[in-house]
Amino acid sequence: MLSIIDYFEDKTSQFGNNPLIWEKRENIYESTSYNESLELIKTYAAGLMGIGFEKGDRVSLLSEGRRDWLIAELSILYAAGINVPLSTKLEESNDLVFRINHSDSKIIIVSAYQLPKIRNIINLLPGVEKVIILDEIEDLQTKEILWSDLYKSGVEFRKTDEDKLKNRRNEITPNDVANISYTSGTTADPKGIMLSHRNYTANVEQAFSFIDIPSHYRTLVVLPWDHAFAHTAALYAFMYRGASVAAVKSGRTPNETLKNFVNNMQEIQPHVLMSVPALAKNFRKNIEKGVRDKGKIAWLLFSLAIKHAFWYNGTGDNKGKGIKKLTKPIGNLFDKILFRKIRLKFGGNLKFFIGGGALLDIELQKFFYAIGIPMYQGYGLSEAAPIISANTPDFHKMGSSGKVVHNLELKICDENGREVNTGESGEIVVKGENVMLGYWKNKTATAETIKDEWLYTGDLGYVDNENYLYVKGRFKSLLISHDGEKYSPEGIEEAIIDHCPLIDQFMLYNNQSPYTIGLAVPNSDSISNLLKNHEFQSDEEKSAFILRAIQEEINQFKQGGKLDDMFPQRWLPTTVGVCPEPFTEVNKMLNSTMKMVRRVVETKLNKEINHLYTPEGKDMFSTRNRQNIMLYLTKPVSS
Repeated sequence: MLSIIDYFEDKTSQFGNNPLIWEKRENIYESTSYNESLELIKTYAAGLMGIGFEKGDRVSLLSEGRRDWLIAELSILYAAGINVPLSTKLEESNDLVFRINHSDSKIIIVSAYQLPKIRNIINLLPGVEKVIILDEIEDLQTKEILWSDLYKSGVEFRKTDEDKLKNRRNEITPNDVANISYTSGTTADPKGIMLSHRNYTANVEQAFSFIDIPSHYRTLVVLPWDHAFAHTAALYAFMYRGASVAAVKSGRTPNETLKNFVNNMQEIQPHVLMSVPALAKNFRKNIEKGVRDKGKIAWLLFSLAIKHAFWYNGTGDNKGKGIKKLTKPIGNLFDKILFRKIRLKFGGNLKFFIGGGALLDIELQKFFYAIGIPMYQGYGLSEAAPIISANTPDFHKMGSSGKVVHNLELKICDENGREVNTGESGEIVVKGENVMLGYWKNKTATAETIKDEWLYTGDLGYVDNENYLYVKGRFKSLLISHDGEKYSPEGIEEAIIDHCPLIDQFMLYNNQSPYTIGLAVPNSDSISNLLKNHEFQSDEEKSAFILRAIQEEINQFKQGGKLDDMFPQRWLPTTVGVCPEPFTEVNKMLNSTMKMVRRVVETKLNKEINHLYTPEGKDMFSTRNRQNIMLYLTKPVSS
């Protein structure tokens, strides 16, 4: 077994002069080699030791993706410490305060863009001794030091104490915790996933079960570097093969960074890109817009080419089979006059995407396959470091999440924990060296998730007879946002019901969608009381009055409301739909213990859910909501 540092040193000995990291400086991309990176890592590790950093100490890292993000993490690990990677999407003070304090971080490493967030809460972080700023600034405040000054301290430390640095490095074992990565727990509080060095190195080895990449390959990482998928599949997997990763030039906002990504692709000309469903949808939208802008003839030709490719490719595993092979020259012609030009917009070298997030729409998969840059979808979760299955160039079946990786046991279990037969759906359960050590300071949650070394993922799926995994959604109630963040809805739902008298039942929904929505069953008695002493000229006026009152109740939890600190704003519903019927045992939306059965609600109210993701549905005062709310007045409705 190897630690991350073991294997990084091993790869440096093999690929020392290869570029490891590309970063844009002074308007051009410059590389840092494996040899150069290792020296930087040693020196920064020495700098950390010079300010009292001990084995097992935690450091919170809050920065956009850049060279020094990776250098910082490996320096922390080289000094036998634990990195606590924080998402730059965390905007609310309580999100950051909880993670930094709960992890007992002694040090924070932060970029200039993210520094204001830390300065706003530093008085709430009594355990933090130093704040290390990655960029050069002049107005240093209490506890703050510059990254460049840490380097200088490291140089001096190594002159006199190189043996201490070597001894510290030799204290690292594969089973030491490398990261505490926070995700959402079963309440509003997030859980700290403890991933060991071996969890990561095992998962990187598993990542190459059905795929390989040569050492000259480059990837441009647009996903946040703390993202479990980007962390392993890009940073560590490419490192494992002596290949290189490039950072997208950071912008002040996510949108600015995304705009830089388009230009950076032309400069780096990546061979592989990591993608998630939200990014894939954006790519497709921009491609189609570009074709439409060229006129009707271009769009007609493109549509014909896509239609032919969908038919010819099938699900990938049956591409060009039978009579299809006779039409291959037609496909080649379409590729030459259309798709090849599109691929040039991705830099010209792009061979394929690696997709994370599990539930990428099969139409999206077919689209990218058609234009000649397949998106090989995989599945995983942070607790598994995160890769569990993957499609690859040699083994892929569109619509699936790919073959289960080597050296990982996987079974599908029913609600009683019993293993089901091949092809039957149930909870995805895995066991292997990539499975986390547990949740930091949360033995209860650990015991609920890991049983006899088996990780219960909470996701619903099945395996076919060729060992392809199909992920169908959530087995438990965890919701998944468009960027892969998982969070529990129960606490929010209960709070809304408790604090909103006009709502009798409530369900949140997000299945990697652009935003979270809510499905509300109104309380008929409360609505009747609301309408007392009010006169209305029409049903339209009456329905608008009720919907406005419901919205005001929900707004208590939104920014500026009296309950706005109960939950992260990004978890709250952007819009709410009124259900045409309540959840009952009769319609099976409640079980015998009167608990909501989410999968049944999602199936029965599928039209309402889809409607809420349309422009009209996003409006609380939509025609559908007006009509549905009147159902609770015109006839008895009982839950």
